[in-house]
Amino acid sequence: MRFLQLAKSVQQLPDAPQLDANEKALLEEIALRWFENRVMTVREAIGLSQLGSPATLHKRITRLRQKDLLKTFNQPEDKRAKYLIPTDKTIAMFGNFGKRMNSAIATPT
Repeated sequence: MRFLQLAKSVQQLPDAPQLDANEKALLEEIALRWFENRVMTVREAIGLSQLGSPATLHKRITRLRQKDLLKTFNQPEDKRAKYLIPTDKTIAMFGNFGKRMNSAIATPT
């Protein structure tokens, strides 16, 4: 339960991007795949049925791109697949969350 309290407090800090729970879940899925060197395509992202319908997921991807948390790219040899990757802003955000969680854990309660 302490972890949930810490995570909630870190994500509610004023400098954290305002994301709804569904945007956050999608961004986390995409970022984790990127971290594992398995970059997710738009097709794979809109296929995450546990997170919503394809149309809803497409709208969330668009909102995350507008918030500069995701960017897309195509492989030079295959222009059909569009890949989703976290931006530097997203990577910094998750890094900042991690640092704050570590310092909160190190601080006795």
